Amino acid sequence: MNILMALSQIEVTGAEVYATTVGDVLTERGHKVFYVSDTLTKPHRGAFFKLRFNKRSIPRRFWHVGYMVYLIKKHRIQLVHAHSRASSWSCYVACKLTGTPMITTVHGRQPVHASRKKFHALGDRALAVCEAVRNQLVSGLGVQPELIAIGRNGIDTNHYQPVPVPDNDKPVVSIIGRLSGPKGELCYRLLDQCLDLNRYRVQIASGSQVPERFERFKGKADFLGYVHDVPGLMAQSDLVIGAGRVAMEAILMQRPVFAVGEAETVGLVTPDNIDAAMASNFGDIGPTDLNIDFATLPAQITAALDTRFDSSALASTVKSAYDLQAVTTELEAHYQSVLVHRRRREVPIIMYHRFIKNESEKGIHGTYLHVNMLEKHFKLLKRLGYETLTFADLTDKGMASRLDAGKKYIIITVDDGYKDNYELLFPLLKKYGFKAVIYAVTGETFNRWDVEKPDNPEKAVELMTPAQIKEMADSGLVEFGGHTLTHPKLDQLGREQQRAEIAENKAQLEQLLGHKLTSFAYPFGIHNDDSKQLAKELGYPFAVATNSGPLAMHEDLWQIRRIAIFPRTDVFGLWRKIKGNYVFRKNK
Repeated sequence: MNILMALSQIEVTGAEVYATTVGDVLTERGHKVFYVSDTLTKPHRGAFFKLRFNKRSIPRRFWHVGYMVYLIKKHRIQLVHAHSRASSWSCYVACKLTGTPMITTVHGRQPVHASRKKFHALGDRALAVCEAVRNQLVSGLGVQPELIAIGRNGIDTNHYQPVPVPDNDKPVVSIIGRLSGPKGELCYRLLDQCLDLNRYRVQIASGSQVPERFERFKGKADFLGYVHDVPGLMAQSDLVIGAGRVAMEAILMQRPVFAVGEAETVGLVTPDNIDAAMASNFGDIGPTDLNIDFATLPAQITAALDTRFDSSALASTVKSAYDLQAVTTELEAHYQSVLVHRRRREVPIIMYHRFIKNESEKGIHGTYLHVNMLEKHFKLLKRLGYETLTFADLTDKGMASRLDAGKKYIIITVDDGYKDNYELLFPLLKKYGFKAVIYAVTGETFNRWDVEKPDNPEKAVELMTPAQIKEMADSGLVEFGGHTLTHPKLDQLGREQQRAEIAENKAQLEQLLGHKLTSFAYPFGIHNDDSKQLAKELGYPFAVATNSGPLAMHEDLWQIRRIAIFPRTDVFGLWRKIKGNYVFRKNK
């Protein structure tokens, strides 16, 4: 995907750290990430475009919108991710003009006024960095709850490892954060009212220029400026004072953290208050700004320096909630949902069964297609520029890769594993260079499940032999998936019967092919909760149904929709089904 991160800032902020940190992981996963902002200080992978969002006159705002439209069109941006109020307004208008999906991460408390209530400018989805932000968006601005999700900061937890307690001659207290705005006011009052600068060695790490009013503290406290090695600074600290990412990173290093932010005091973070601390982003977000009783802080800070406890459980909690890879995966899911539902398009997954070459081979149940029509289907796919994917491809490249800019993907699936798949489908796959996924029944030699129907029996049709399955798989053009031993209606079986059908079929195919299977198809598309749970438990990353499941395939990997192809599906019918919006039109 082509993603544009938009920020408005004149110095390093937590939003910049968030955007560049997850942006680099997205880049590693194959996305193209671009940045637009007033400034960008942190190292990053991806092009940066300078735009002075903080200049907010009416003419400037028109220029911002125009430039955003230019960037979106020039770089084929598929989604804009805004990270601040100033940038989100311009992004919102530009995205409306270009039809581009938009997400906004809300990093802090929002101003509440009439125009903001009427014009949220958050786009298709808002990601609140903590519960307090979400609550304020709902109660203060009237944002619909379904528009908001929690999207926590992502931290490279491997970068922040536990360190031994430092052997300092006197306690070292480190304050990390900006010296401007509310954080600057907080730092000033900590130095002025709360910290004994003779008793403690106080050091302040900030990317801000030191304001004039802080001059009186020079010589008593160390102003370090911008610090590249923040873990090294935390390692030598007896107490870290901060909020947001600062608190999380220090906790991961198992350094004592006194959480105080722009809104409230959490105090020393312990296992007893970690949930409340996370909900307020460690004191940064509350019902009001700077709602802090500074008179009580000296005693609290002294107590924090004297308190000792096992902080490994605390670090484990933070690692679980803020792990960078997990946070980025969740962010990718939001990107996919917004893109798919906004465009009302999804990669089509079409489903065939049997193929015939003459009229005498027709069946009763309508699960066949003449090979001549199949070739016409393939010619259309080739002419329209479609590339075929398998579920193994999605495992290797990630689900979001199906939405790559400028690509037209389709997944061809074939159920049951009939002999004609080898005789008729396989040569056409070779001819057109297409790949397919075949779901094979292994406990039968013919379609007994359809033949032995007293009220509507089908003619008997042979299934592929193990040798034919192996040859197709070895070609690299066919991925085989599980389809049970005997093709039962799974919802009519008990859990253990289902397990036997799914597990033994999987084991037989994996032994034949020499590798793990990637996907499973429910026979007849019928399943229940046990079926889905067993597919997960038995190691299938994906399971496909037929006409059920979310419209966006990544939203339930064990109930993925497919589009059935019938004997009367001609070239025009196929075109209608593969445009990408077919399942959306069917499910209005």
